[in-house]
Amino acid sequence: MTVHQQSRPARTTGGPSTGSATAPVAARVLAALRLVMGGIFLWAFLDKAFGLGYATRSENAWINGGSPAGGYLSRVSAGPLESTFHSWAGAVWVDWLYMAGMLGLGVALLAGIGLRMAAIAGSLMMAMMWMAEWPPARELSDGSPSMSPNPLIDQHVVYALILVVLAAFAAGRTWGLADHWARTPVAARSPWLQ
Repeated sequence: MTVHQQSRPARTTGGPSTGSATAPVAARVLAALRLVMGGIFLWAFLDKAFGLGYATRSENAWINGGSPAGGYLSRVSAGPLESTFHSWAGAVWVDWLYMAGMLGLGVALLAGIGLRMAAIAGSLMMAMMWMAEWPPARELSDGSPSMSPNPLIDQHVVYALILVVLAAFAAGRTWGLADHWARTPVAARSPWLQ
């Protein structure tokens, strides 16, 4: 073995590590994924709040008295919680929780702070939305086909998994405020808020 060969770093077969050449690339990819996910949640909040004319028309906006979660929940047509979701449609507490969740997830992801809490709260929110969609159903309550493309995995499962991955790999440290947030007295006293 030559001296040149001895000085080369060993190739790793595992995931990106601090010394790995792929670590900075992986960190940037995770940061980009975090920003995209933050944009998804923040856009949902803004569109529901102000009726920007995409998923929500102006007259149905939250600021105009619309129910952000009411339409979604009133259209639930499968699953064991169908009647529960119908009873929640239009409830003020549900609208506030839904909107707080969308805003909180959007801000946390875009800023790169509180990703552990975002992963927990966001995964719970996605689980509730998965139950409202109820992908395992082959038929809706009216007997029509559900047209579910997959009986287990839909976008809500994917979003929840992404939230967990972003928190697990501290994706807020790249292009985010995670390091600054971790030094604040609140976050330093409560690591679960980081």
